[in-house]
Amino acid sequence: MSLTNELFFNTIREVILISRQKVYRSVNFVLLETYWNIGKLIVEEEQQGEVRAIYGSNLLKNLSKELTLEFGKGFDYTNLTNMRKFYLSFSNIDALRQELSWTHYRILSKVDSVDKRNFYLKEAAENAWNSRELERQIKSLSFERTLNPISKEQNISIHSVLKDPYIFEFLGLSNDAKNTEFQIETAIIDHIQKFLLEFGKGFAFVARQQHIITDTSDFYIDLVFYNYILKCFVIIDLKTDKLSHQDIGQIDMYVRMYDDLKRNEGDNPTIGILLCTEKDETIVKYSVLSDNNKLFASQYMLYMPKEEDLKQIIDQDRIRYELNKEK
Repeated sequence: MSLTNELFFNTIREVILISRQKVYRSVNFVLLETYWNIGKLIVEEEQQGEVRAIYGSNLLKNLSKELTLEFGKGFDYTNLTNMRKFYLSFSNIDALRQELSWTHYRILSKVDSVDKRNFYLKEAAENAWNSRELERQIKSLSFERTLNPISKEQNISIHSVLKDPYIFEFLGLSNDAKNTEFQIETAIIDHIQKFLLEFGKGFAFVARQQHIITDTSDFYIDLVFYNYILKCFVIIDLKTDKLSHQDIGQIDMYVRMYDDLKRNEGDNPTIGILLCTEKDETIVKYSVLSDNNKLFASQYMLYMPKEEDLKQIIDQDRIRYELNKEK
């Protein structure tokens, strides 16, 4: 195929793909609208009071039998229950996102907190999470791990992007073995798409072991990303041990160096992130990390902890942080 013919083919191909996407979104929204209206009618019927009490106690079971006889699969008791939850969780039909499927909304309807539900709704739509990724983010308490979950009124900032701790179970590395920085870096590159989904919105990979040359020395920065929303470079220094003063001094130097030698006109100041296996909030408090909005330290885990264990880790970390702030 000639270059001209290939360009012609790709142009038509793009038109077809865009058209199919529009059709999918249209059909998807009609389905969501249908289920939302069914959920609304069920809730309104349940609220009729004592007159409907006897029938209402078996409302969904009776309705399921009748609808299944008329329309076939898709209207069993479980699905009608999901439609009811869907309406109760998203009472404003105009706020529904066409990018998300019925499966997304079934998962979101199980989230009991309005703030959490809005957070996952926004993140899933803006980051094109599939339903499996949405479940993973909810299971791994992404809302609780985000330093400052963004609300509708706020603008995005580095605090609304970064998490603590990070969970990298998808790297496939054993938590029991002593992994080297090289092994973890390699695993991150091999699973870069999943890493970016876990790390936050707006990140694009730039380099691994980026070579920085000064007048007197050579340096190698573990991982470099660019955040196109924050319009800045983000450099990561990966550690396989507990956070130390030396680590903080090193990332501080790297950020200053990167701003001086690599930052482009129009870029915002570089951000540095220390990823370590364990944090010490006292060290954080009495170092440049405590009053520097461009330097951060976050713990990472190579396994998916149980939800109750993860909650305890997050709570203890936040309590230690608040206590050290008051001292």
